[in-house]
Amino acid sequence: MVNPVPLGRFVLFGLAFIRALRSPRMWRGSLLVELRRQSSDSLPLVILLTVMGGTLISLQTGYQFGDSLPNWVVGSIVASSLVTEVTPLFVGFGLMGMIGTRIAAELGAMQVTEQVDALEVIGRDPMPYLVVPRVLAATLVGGMLICFALVASMIAGWLAAILATPAETHDFWFGVRYYMRDFPMFFALIKGLTFGGATAFVASFVGLETQGGSTGVGSAVKNAVVSMMLCIVALDVLLTPLLKIVRI
Repeated sequence: MVNPVPLGRFVLFGLAFIRALRSPRMWRGSLLVELRRQSSDSLPLVILLTVMGGTLISLQTGYQFGDSLPNWVVGSIVASSLVTEVTPLFVGFGLMGMIGTRIAAELGAMQVTEQVDALEVIGRDPMPYLVVPRVLAATLVGGMLICFALVASMIAGWLAAILATPAETHDFWFGVRYYMRDFPMFFALIKGLTFGGATAFVASFVGLETQGGSTGVGSAVKNAVVSMMLCIVALDVLLTPLLKIVRI
């Protein structure tokens, strides 16, 4: 059973994070290290997930609508599904699996072995050293991964469409251009940045709340996975109306 999130401590954790942002000299060095680690860890999985997602959406669209709608509609439906929903969601799950779980395990192990307490004893605030660089790096990596993932998923969707549906190359890309006229790309970037930051923030909080030795670390990772998954889906639901509100 997943333990409920202590709301009061979560709010205080967020306030401490905001205060720590004002001391960049404490976290900017670690930020570069985290950027390198997180991008190299998560990129292969995210590309694999989004390639399979693009292929699946293209095949399913062709099978359902290929005989009843113009061929270019395949490209339009694939683009609308991938850009606004499928690709950002798969990026979020990739971040959760490769970055969020590592953060929860690392900070949980540091907490139960009293390394976090040791930082406090020597007068070092754990927030700018342990949490801020991980959250900021995950936010930036989420935006970067969206760019790579969109390219990979669209190419996969295009290949699947021309190989398994009546659509040809010019039909597919005409449908893509028909849809890609305004806000969707920026909207996908917003989701990538949001999912990345939220994933690392939740994982950091759960990790630093760990108690109970190695068993507690295992429970912390489990709780972090469930919390991150719920957070990503909830943010996706909350952000989706933004597309209709902002788009021109």
